[in-house]
Amino acid sequence: MNWDIQTFWFFGLGILLAGYAVLDGFDFGVGTLHLFIRGDHDRRLVLNSIGPLWDGNEVWLVTFGGALFAAYPEAYATALSGFYLPFILIMVSLIGRAVSIEFRSKHSHPLWRRYWDVSFAASSTLAAFLFGLAVGNALSGMPIDGSREFVGNLGDLLTPYPILVGVFSVATCSMHGGLYLMLKTSGDLQARVRRLVIVSTCAFLVLYVAVSAATLVVVPHATNNFQRLPVAWVVVALNVLAVLNLPRAIAQRRPTYAFVSSACTILALTFLFGMALFPNLLVSTLDTQHNLTIYTAASSEATLRMMRNIAFLGMPFIASYTGIVYWVFRGKTRLDKFSY
Repeated sequence: MNWDIQTFWFFGLGILLAGYAVLDGFDFGVGTLHLFIRGDHDRRLVLNSIGPLWDGNEVWLVTFGGALFAAYPEAYATALSGFYLPFILIMVSLIGRAVSIEFRSKHSHPLWRRYWDVSFAASSTLAAFLFGLAVGNALSGMPIDGSREFVGNLGDLLTPYPILVGVFSVATCSMHGGLYLMLKTSGDLQARVRRLVIVSTCAFLVLYVAVSAATLVVVPHATNNFQRLPVAWVVVALNVLAVLNLPRAIAQRRPTYAFVSSACTILALTFLFGMALFPNLLVSTLDTQHNLTIYTAASSEATLRMMRNIAFLGMPFIASYTGIVYWVFRGKTRLDKFSY
């Protein structure tokens, strides 16, 4: 594998995507599980567990989008044209989730709070599904012609494999979010969350096997890069170990151990997604000559080098900000007069 500036930015985008998947992934999962939590007090605890964190987590998505636009503008344009409606729905979902968190406790009427509860859960679930749908289509390919234009329709994006990946994304976030809630809650609420975690983990394990098998069938080129970089099989092994450790850690009632395993699983899955895709950014189902690769869709090398310098300066600030916020709001969630 040639580690040039284009490859650097492919893996740089992978790091941003992985960070977003781990951090905002549990936000989505908390939202998906929200309606299964009973009682206004407990639902407020759930909201406040992510209240100080969710907007900071989305910095990783904003940075990813800006880096993709600057480094690979043609891939960015083609992806937006192809996923126009799904991306609009993602934006609506992210806005709906934020508004739900902020507005829910502004009024005490049960109907008011019930509406925002449903909005929060629906927005979180839809966003998780649509991100998975995008990943599934990136792997299986889209109808892209020689002028690098998307020439399909919405039906071309809603095929069985991307839908399966979308459902898998929801199950993964639900498990990850449930494990996060186990870290942030205690007593009866933690016991109820643990039951939800067991169900979501079972769903994750079933879908993990199904998606892995479907990927080998639908995306036969997914393992090609492992021949050029055999050391990447180590990540496959670590991924399997992390997945197998999840039910063990949950059975031992070790939520921190289980959450770390869940985070490692998501990081490994993101890496494997990149390995299956590289050096492509978007795959054409019409002709492989129409694929948008890290070379055909990239900005000039001067631009990429300048971006690299900026990234080396900026990423420590993002990482430091994230670390400080999580340190300040560590521990169990409590309600006070400033809570949501």
